[in-house]
Amino acid sequence: MDTRVHEHAETLVDWSARIDPGDDVVVHVGEGSHDLAVAVAGALGERGANLLARHRSDEMQRAYLRGHEGTFESDPAFERDLYEQADSVLSLRGTRNTRATADVSDESRQSYASARQEIREARLSTDWVSTVHPTRALAQQAGMSYEAYQEFVYDAILRDWESLAAEMSRLEERLDEGNEVRIRKAGGTDLTLDIEDRTAVNSAATVAYDSHNLPSGEVFTAPADATGTVAFDVPMTVRGRRVRDVELTLKDGVVVDIAPAAGGDVLESIVETDSGSRRFGELGIGMNRGIDRATDQILFDEKMAGTVHLALGRAYEACLPEGESGVESAVHVDLITDMERTGTSLTIDGEVVQRDGRFRWEDGFEA
Repeated sequence: MDTRVHEHAETLVDWSARIDPGDDVVVHVGEGSHDLAVAVAGALGERGANLLARHRSDEMQRAYLRGHEGTFESDPAFERDLYEQADSVLSLRGTRNTRATADVSDESRQSYASARQEIREARLSTDWVSTVHPTRALAQQAGMSYEAYQEFVYDAILRDWESLAAEMSRLEERLDEGNEVRIRKAGGTDLTLDIEDRTAVNSAATVAYDSHNLPSGEVFTAPADATGTVAFDVPMTVRGRRVRDVELTLKDGVVVDIAPAAGGDVLESIVETDSGSRRFGELGIGMNRGIDRATDQILFDEKMAGTVHLALGRAYEACLPEGESGVESAVHVDLITDMERTGTSLTIDGEVVQRDGRFRWEDGFEA
């Protein structure tokens, strides 16, 4: 087995999930992530944790959703109970077909997501971490050879996370102090977001920082309001369909227009899910320079330095003032805009923090 698989497993168990002896750990094993699952199982055994493995397959999901007749009335209590008893949930993604669920109807997806909201909340209340094992399907989706994709994945994951956390704390502190973020790009993007009284998360790939993705490398918060227009020009696959160059217009925090674009119908469906799906629950700013290209995998692409992403739907509790629920929704769909183009800027309370993809503390920043 590639030694980097074991390094990945150790980073996940020790740095990211902070597993302790006696912890009850649920591991979701993607259909192509067997090697990583074996390495993770060994690491959990060495640390004295308790392991329950669950097989996850996009093809199984497709078969179930297409075979189910009618709407999903409620979530199954036995699965909710499982997560309520767990200390950690580790999701090892690794699909063999990135379009496996492309022909599942939007109605089935929405009904399934809405019915499982309590399950989702129970899982998110654990020390959960999601990661990706490189597969040939993911390499093909990224337009890379398998070997090149492996290099890319491990460059993003096997980093000096403590050093990156220290760098990202600069932006975290500025967002915590700020009241308003403005994103501007040539071509019509001009979006203003209210972040007053919000808390930013230094997402350095560890639950100790309220960070739940490996790789990570972003700072994110939960906007209270948003007004203006923003174009998302980084291509991505949403619900098995390609989305590209979509433009959203918001007024008083709510999406009021989706400009025609590739995959725009998918987003039209998503914003009809519930009352929260028309709002941005997350503003995230990518800072991982180990991720140097888009690969059509949100776990990587949203962390890419020189990008900003905004998520339709659910806000993360860690970003909210005590007693405030923020955006509540059955969905959380990230969309990415490229900030490395000439003429872009990200300002906090009128101060330019990033211009043309470079932060003001980085070499190459032009005031």
